[in-house]
Amino acid sequence: MRNIPSSEDVVQNEKKYLESLVCVNHCSGSEIRLNLVQSILWSIGLWCDNKLQDYHWHFFQKPSLFKGVLSMALAAGNQKFDVSGNMELTLNASNEIIDSKVRMYVERSAEAACKRVTDAINAGSKVDKKHPLALLASELKSIAERQLTVYHPVLRHWCAEAGVVSASILHRFYGERLEPFLKNISCLSEDVKQVLAAAILLENYLIELHSSEQVKKGVHSPLMFDFEREIGEIARPIILDWVIAQHARILEWTGRAADLEAWEPLSHQQKQAASAVEVFRIIEETVDQFFELRLPVDITHLQALLSIIFHTLDAYLQKVVNQLVDKHNLYPPAPPLTRYKDTAFPSAKKKLVEYVVLDNAVNKKLDALTTSKLCVRMNTLQYMQKKISSLEDGIRESWSAVRVFKDQTCLDEDSHWTSNGILEMCSESVDELFVATFDCIRDSAADAIKRTCELVGARVVFWDMREPFIFNLYHGDVEGARLETILPQFDRVLNNVCALIDDTLRDIVVKSIFKASLEGYAWVLLDGGPSRAFSDFDVVMMEDDLNILKDLFVADGEGLPRSLVEEEARFAHQILSLFSLRAESVIQLLMTSSEHSSGLEAHKYGDRHLGDAHTLIRILCHKKEREASKFLKQYYHLPPSSVYNGAAVEDSSMKSPLMADLIKRSASFRWSDKSSSSFRTLKKKIQDATSDFRQVGW
Repeated sequence: MRNIPSSEDVVQNEKKYLESLVCVNHCSGSEIRLNLVQSILWSIGLWCDNKLQDYHWHFFQKPSLFKGVLSMALAAGNQKFDVSGNMELTLNASNEIIDSKVRMYVERSAEAACKRVTDAINAGSKVDKKHPLALLASELKSIAERQLTVYHPVLRHWCAEAGVVSASILHRFYGERLEPFLKNISCLSEDVKQVLAAAILLENYLIELHSSEQVKKGVHSPLMFDFEREIGEIARPIILDWVIAQHARILEWTGRAADLEAWEPLSHQQKQAASAVEVFRIIEETVDQFFELRLPVDITHLQALLSIIFHTLDAYLQKVVNQLVDKHNLYPPAPPLTRYKDTAFPSAKKKLVEYVVLDNAVNKKLDALTTSKLCVRMNTLQYMQKKISSLEDGIRESWSAVRVFKDQTCLDEDSHWTSNGILEMCSESVDELFVATFDCIRDSAADAIKRTCELVGARVVFWDMREPFIFNLYHGDVEGARLETILPQFDRVLNNVCALIDDTLRDIVVKSIFKASLEGYAWVLLDGGPSRAFSDFDVVMMEDDLNILKDLFVADGEGLPRSLVEEEARFAHQILSLFSLRAESVIQLLMTSSEHSSGLEAHKYGDRHLGDAHTLIRILCHKKEREASKFLKQYYHLPPSSVYNGAAVEDSSMKSPLMADLIKRSASFRWSDKSSSSFRTLKKKIQDATSDFRQVGW
């Protein structure tokens, strides 16, 4: 066929002979007479036209034949009939004629494909239970994909605008059917989600097909399609309504999960509670649904989504924290102050420390806050910390790939569009949203962990071990009630806690128990009541006990760091150092204290200072020394420990005018646990200062 135009190579006689052969053809009821060559070319052209006017159908299974058939159709020339009914065969057609012919193939094949999928769409929607427009968009997308990848690389050699023609027909065909649907949208139903997402996905491929040739040449033509703009304007408010509607639903589920929580670990490996897992499942499900909408969104939608996450996790954390009790509710009340008396102390038989009487609401909470359940709570909070980070990373990744609504009123000078239509918004604005949401939740979770951890320590020492440790240590006699008698119980409690707690939390929980044990030890020394009094010989044994307690928590290097243990125990060592002083030295410290009070008022735990009046008065009350007892009797009117009968505290806390005057008249020694001077230096100063004090008559 390619050789036919080279008529000069044909022998003249052969040409005349071929032209003399007449073939009769019938077309549209008319008889057409053609010579042999014309008839062959006409027949080949008809066959090729028939195939190429619906090449999407005829070459679907064997696309490799498409290029050959198209080449044959163009080589067969352009046939047309003149006014006399004679066919004119135009060989070596111009580029304009070839472009027009290929354009005709593209138009008719696209129209035929659209008609075919329309005929099958109703049956398909019933089977797939999808909206017909969603199915239509999916089918048209498949046509556009095949046009772009299979047919366009061939067609563009003869018609550069083949992709534009095909994309325009598919866009117009679907747009005519989509417009009535858009006008009736009022909420984000399942049908709406399917249709809008499918329409946008279709437009993405049509835009790619439309701009394929321009992209290859490095030129971008203005986008001619507007599905996404129209859909964005309609979807923007209903997406926001959908996100807001999830808020109440998620809060309800979260509250129910928290209320039903029994604070038992999921398994030996998963030590967190089930409620937190459920809360994050609900959040992640909502986040997935949001991004699976595949609809244009803007920063307002992201803000609404993050707000839901914040309020959900914050509500859960508030429920967890509100179920706790203040650790100070577990501390026993300090007994009335008394002074030691040699002849009376051994005969004391009363139990002088009463149990804590708690409010019913506090007591009910405390029943549910066992040490094991507190450990599960801490594991759960730590699990939340980890999940918060992974949740943030996942949302950031999804947001970076989402198609943002093209609303010019929402853009700032730092925003711009990428080649695939994704808006790169100012990263600073988005980062601020993430920081405001997730950092605040992290801080709340960290604070909840801290409070729970402190409660674990207080619960173990002041509640679970209050009998052997708080009430019985050094009770009546130091040598007969040493710390070593309760070490097995201490060790057992620590082992149980370490088995329950997550490995990442072990050190802070053990540290909390150690700090609480030091608080309890200080309580025994300073607020132990009339049943406890210490001599210089007792102080040596008590120092040994304190060292044993430290060694227990160091655990031969497998527990807390030695440096941390020594630092935490420094105040307890300093209290014992005060007990090692003579009574007159402690009295001088009391007189020179910077505290303008008698030291008898109530005080909060954790507010003690080594040189304040509260601490020094209690040192004197628990010293087995005649000078201390004499001083307390004369200037504070404290009763002896042997006659303690449960009298009201105010009866034994009358302020001495002379003592008040002594406290006010000097502030030369301002000794606190924050002082940088060493105890030995201060002790020497006290000994020098009390040389005149011993001569004063009391």
